[in-house]
Amino acid sequence: MHLTGTIINVAAVLVGGTAGLLLGSRVPERWREMLMDGVGLVVIVIGLQMALKTANVLIVLGSILVGGILGEWAGLEGRLEATGDWLKERLRGRGQARFTEGFVAASVLFCVGPMAVLGAINDGLRGDYSLLAVKSALDGISALAFASTMGVGVLFSSLAVLGYQGGISLLAGLAQSALSDAVVREMTATGGAIVLGIGLRLLQLRQLRVANFLPALLLAPLLVAILRIS
Repeated sequence: MHLTGTIINVAAVLVGGTAGLLLGSRVPERWREMLMDGVGLVVIVIGLQMALKTANVLIVLGSILVGGILGEWAGLEGRLEATGDWLKERLRGRGQARFTEGFVAASVLFCVGPMAVLGAINDGLRGDYSLLAVKSALDGISALAFASTMGVGVLFSSLAVLGYQGGISLLAGLAQSALSDAVVREMTATGGAIVLGIGLRLLQLRQLRVANFLPALLLAPLLVAILRIS
């Protein structure tokens, strides 16, 4: 089972959060923006590498188009955002308010998003943790910013990352034996197209509703199977 990416992610949150506690608000905002832009560029490179693994671009195209329509119909992006808002409202003011606020805000940011899902699946299926490594850099920067204002609760969000992403990677690893090389390849390529959308969002070039494309990951294996039968 591959959990390397999740372990790196947990470590990044702990290191970034600790740095935030020590530095407070002394890190200039322009530095954070520059680091985010750098990560966005690397995310686009990784997305391209993944997308170019396809042996049939029509599978990727069909998966993205139909998956995007299904995701838009189901309102996945809005549902994810609503889930985050619900968690914040439910836990606000319970126990140590500042601790809870930092824990919930950071956990939602680090776990509720397509990069967490795609990275964990890629790590579990292929042992490729490059996407989670980039996500770790993002989360480390965010943890620094959050912990500088919200305190030690941010560090405990690493437990949420471990449980959520680790669970997805383990499930993907268990499913690997049932998936052919062609299926894994086209799922990876389809995921790469979605990752490109994440990069565009990070660079603030286009605010795509990336989560709405997640059903494409389930459609890619289906299209591979249909083409084999035909």
